[in-house]
Amino acid sequence: MSKGSIFHRLEPLLYQVQKPIQYVGGELGAVTKDWDSTTVRWCLMYPDAYEVGLPNQGIQILYEILNEQPDVLAERTYAVWPDLEALMRQHGVPQFTVDAHRPVGDFDILGVSFATEMGYTNLLTALDLAGIPLDAIERDETHPIVIAGGHAAFNPEPIADFIDAAVLGDGEEAVLEITDIVREWKAEGRPGGREELLLRLARTEAIYVPRFYRVDYLPDGRIQRVVPTRPDVPFRVHKRTTMDLDSWPYPKKPLVPLAETVHERYAVEIFRGCTRGCRFCQAGMITRPVRERSITTIGEMVDNGLRESGFSEVGLLSLSSADHSEIADICSGLADRYDGENVSLSLPSTRVDAFNVTLAEELSRNGRRSGLTFAPEGGSERIRRVINKMVTEEDLIRTVVTAYTRGWRQVKLYFMCGLPTETDEDVVQIARLAHEVIKAGRAATGSKDIRCTVSIGGFVPKPHTPFQWAAQTDPQTIDRRLKLLKQAINADRSLGRAIGFRYHDGEPSLIEGLLSRGDRRVGRVIRRVWAEGGRFDGWSEHFSFQRWVDACEAELTPLGVSLEWYTMRERDQHEVLPWDHLDSGLDREWLWEDWQNALAEVEQDDCRWTPCFDCGVCPSMGTEIQVGPTGAKLLPLISVRSGA
Repeated sequence: MSKGSIFHRLEPLLYQVQKPIQYVGGELGAVTKDWDSTTVRWCLMYPDAYEVGLPNQGIQILYEILNEQPDVLAERTYAVWPDLEALMRQHGVPQFTVDAHRPVGDFDILGVSFATEMGYTNLLTALDLAGIPLDAIERDETHPIVIAGGHAAFNPEPIADFIDAAVLGDGEEAVLEITDIVREWKAEGRPGGREELLLRLARTEAIYVPRFYRVDYLPDGRIQRVVPTRPDVPFRVHKRTTMDLDSWPYPKKPLVPLAETVHERYAVEIFRGCTRGCRFCQAGMITRPVRERSITTIGEMVDNGLRESGFSEVGLLSLSSADHSEIADICSGLADRYDGENVSLSLPSTRVDAFNVTLAEELSRNGRRSGLTFAPEGGSERIRRVINKMVTEEDLIRTVVTAYTRGWRQVKLYFMCGLPTETDEDVVQIARLAHEVIKAGRAATGSKDIRCTVSIGGFVPKPHTPFQWAAQTDPQTIDRRLKLLKQAINADRSLGRAIGFRYHDGEPSLIEGLLSRGDRRVGRVIRRVWAEGGRFDGWSEHFSFQRWVDACEAELTPLGVSLEWYTMRERDQHEVLPWDHLDSGLDREWLWEDWQNALAEVEQDDCRWTPCFDCGVCPSMGTEIQVGPTGAKLLPLISVRSGA
């Protein structure tokens, strides 16, 4: 039985914190249901601040799908900032939902979506504030089942002690199946208690329940094996893949934030998955195969989404949006529909070799030009062969000049530092590329009002990619190379003044690497960091590298392993990796071969347009690539602003 809203206890605290509006709820598109008229109650959490979490597409989709079920209730919660956390502890206010301000501990299920591993300490804060024991093994029937999802759930081992279950892959059908299992268990009178419910989830073979698996270690610290502790639990857990995205046109009623958020637009995922084969890209590997939405469904979603939300920007989302087989018709059709309506289009992720004059003109048709970001990733042709990002210097110059001549005056170029086999020269080459971009832009436009921003991220090896065996570069080397790069950019003062330089130092990347490829022993490090004040580790102003280093020293050294052992050590082919029992569909031998191809600087084509390369996903998952073109066109609509 829910204790109801705790807003009367929360409200007196809000005048004492920054941005109190983020905690009050009531957004356009939000749903509140009567607690007692529902059978299964979900709390969905994005473990970061409201301004980052509210626009999250995954949470919004699941929130809507669940609330469409007549006997299901879904509400949302986000990480609270330290100022409110302190007041909540002082006044005994629990972690709450923003919809009806109910205590999170009252729900049946707490579903947490991890886009990045740096949200792990925020999970512990939410659990503790909610009165849910941190250790899953200590929970009973009165506590929610804590289920992790999102990309980081493909290796949930570092948080295995804190979660009850994890779902790999797409969530649309998974949340409905979990709901059915919980509903049936409750209807039967909760037989066997929490243990039986978790067993029912595990027996689906598509929900991972860590407590039913034992990890054995070798004397040198490596994993010997991961085995089920019960005969009725599968040896391997498989990812979920939602096919026919046209059947899942969500979100239909997007949430419109009351407080400022990082993205304020109606976002349509125009396709899911990517087969470009960038070897560093976990998202591209784990979301295979490619599944396109049809041009007609995209048009219907945009029309409905704008009517429901009032947004004036449409984001066409995917891992590489310009690769949609009908992207030109999509953009021209939408630009025609909303010509003069003050509705702008954006492609947040655009490959250098897929951007062209037609796209540039359609994206800037109404005079509003959203930012353009291109990601060559590597500064030299050689390193781009290693990572299989086959973008030539000519491609980059041609693409950026196209943007400049179509009215853009600034573009952002994204690169990584610390890639496998990388040398100082590979990084310094980024400066030469940036100089050539500025020179070409000035020549093409006849103007010196041309700028580009070079943004650098630290490379982190990820599970289920060819680089899962790679050694991570130490922070000192990354910081030294970034210093060399900055000097090279500024060596030509005329060009250097037109180039912005943004970078993340190597230290946060090393901790992300620990959490990304760690095993269950890393859980004690997370707990210690959290206990010593670790919060919002994805935010530079809150992140403390030294806190993580000290926690690793205290917790890992007695076990014979270390921060460096988890991050800077190259794995051999036959080492058991912490996530080997979690099946992303990718054949392990194929990943190893691609790792060897990377070391040999051998490229791999995109299997969308060429014969199958036997990565394993389609046959093992029973799926297939779903791409157009359909040949359909978007028909003009009556103005969305006319109210007709």
